[in-house]
Amino acid sequence: MSAVNDTKFNSVVFLLTGIPGKENIHLWIAIPFCLMYVTSIVGNSVILFIVKTDPSLHEPMYIFLSMLAITDLGLSIATIPTILGIYLFNSRGISLNACFAQMFFVHSLSKMESSVLLLMAFDRFIAICNPLRYASILTPPRIAKMGLVAVLRSVAVILPLPILLKRFRYCRDNVLSHSYCLHQDVMKAACSDISVNSIYGLFVKVITVGLDSFLIFLSYVMIVKTVLSVASHTESLRALNTCVSHLCAVLLFYISDIGLALIHRFGNNSSHMLQIILGYVYLLVPPLMNPIVYSVKSKHLRERIIRVFVK
Repeated sequence: MSAVNDTKFNSVVFLLTGIPGKENIHLWIAIPFCLMYVTSIVGNSVILFIVKTDPSLHEPMYIFLSMLAITDLGLSIATIPTILGIYLFNSRGISLNACFAQMFFVHSLSKMESSVLLLMAFDRFIAICNPLRYASILTPPRIAKMGLVAVLRSVAVILPLPILLKRFRYCRDNVLSHSYCLHQDVMKAACSDISVNSIYGLFVKVITVGLDSFLIFLSYVMIVKTVLSVASHTESLRALNTCVSHLCAVLLFYISDIGLALIHRFGNNSSHMLQIILGYVYLLVPPLMNPIVYSVKSKHLRERIIRVFVK
């Protein structure tokens, strides 16, 4: 009996969803996704290459930027292949185990991104509010430990999700609402009581995205308070200008993340197209825009990139 159940379990296939009603122009839709994929991979790889090869960029701010680039590369690699598979080859099917694997990487990398954004906010907080101790607080060993904690936290809170989902039987319509696997999407396909998954998913969201965004907000309250106490208007603007890139990254990530979570949890009557668009923005736009924003706003980084490619 167990062998029969295992066979049924392993034979479950989920169907991923593209943009409904646009099947006749899938090839055209694939073009911007291909461009986004290439731009994300190249942009984040360039950031990593420049930071690694230029000793003048071996500073905490750029080390944290490298962590963000690695996370964005992971998100692009984990999601874009299934998206392109739908639009280029009409390949919608994904096995249960492959879906769980993708779900684990998408959610854990997303939580890592949230952690890295928090570390970057801490970096800006120390640089502006306590500049004399900046180098002594953010030492390379301490930065490495902070990065390790971010990875371990993300893996620890996400690992139970696929384990919990493996307990379920899937006998409903297995059509997912996105072009990749998300926990909140997959669990709705189960014909079992999903209350434990729902509660745990909310708990994870609160202690990761919720806590991180709150701490980032507090750090910026302290930064603004410190900046306003500075007599020189020019120095105040210079200090705030160092935070613009990070603020853009924070807004890009958290608005789409929180918006998608709210729609899945409470927006039963919301537009399906809105879910699809937010799903794409949530995982595709930050990896695309982060290297562009940081390259444009960071004069030091921009000069190094130009020097490498315009020799």
